[in-house]
Amino acid sequence: MFTNIALRAVLKSSAGVLRESVAVSVKPWTCSSASLTGPRAAAGGFAVPPPVRHYARVAKKTKTGPVSQLSDLPPTMLKLDYTAVPLAQTTDDVVKRLLSLELASHSEKLQLKKQQLIAKVQRNENDHSSVEVKVAILTARIRNYQEHLQKHHKDKANKRRMLMAIDRRKKLLKNLRLVSYDAFEKVCEQLGITYTFPPEYYRRATRRWIAKKAFCIKVFKEVQKQKEEQRLMKESLASTDSEAAKTKAV
Repeated sequence: MFTNIALRAVLKSSAGVLRESVAVSVKPWTCSSASLTGPRAAAGGFAVPPPVRHYARVAKKTKTGPVSQLSDLPPTMLKLDYTAVPLAQTTDDVVKRLLSLELASHSEKLQLKKQQLIAKVQRNENDHSSVEVKVAILTARIRNYQEHLQKHHKDKANKRRMLMAIDRRKKLLKNLRLVSYDAFEKVCEQLGITYTFPPEYYRRATRRWIAKKAFCIKVFKEVQKQKEEQRLMKESLASTDSEAAKTKAV
C-alpha cells in the first residue's frame, strides 16, 4: 500500500516537471522589435505576417496529337452505301444527316477512306485485286493502327498487327519495284509513302562466329589452292602429251 502511494507521488511530480519544461520550451509566436511596425506592434501585440503573394500558374500547353487521316472527310458526305443512291440526294435534312458521315461510325469512315485511296492507284474501275490496290488497303490500315497506338501505346496486339501489315506492304512494294518501276513511283507518290531500302545483312559478331568465319575462309583458300595445283598439273600433262605426239609424228 505504501509503495503504491509513493509511486503515485513520484509520477505526479514527474508530470509537473514535464509540464513546466514544455511550457518553458514552447513560447508564443513573437517577433523582434526591429521587425514590428504599426500601432499593434508598439502596443505589444502579435506581429501580422507579411502577405503571401500567389502568382498565377502558367497555362498548360495543349498537346496536339497527330492529324488523323479521316480529318479530310467532310461530315456532310454520304456513307459509302448511299453514295450511288439518287434518292438519298433529294431527301430532307434529317435523313441526310442520318445517312452522312456526321453520325457514321469509325469503321464506316475508314471504309470510305480505303475507297478513296484505291481510286487513286487502281488501274481501272474494275481493278480490285492488283498489287497497287493491296498496297492502298494496307496503307489505310497501317495509318489507322498508328493513330490508335498514339492514344493506347500499351496495346501490344494491335502493334503486332501493324508490324505485320508493314512487312506485308514492304514485300508488295519490293516486288512492284522490280516488276514495274513506273507503277511503283506512282503508288508512292499518290499514297505519300517514303520507301527506304532494307538494311544490309547484319549479324552480331560473337567469338564463336568470328572463329567459324576465319576457319571457313581458311578452308576456302586451301580448296582454291588445291584446285589451282590440279589445273596446273593437268596443263603440264597436256603439254607433255602434245610434245610426245609431235615427236612420234616426226
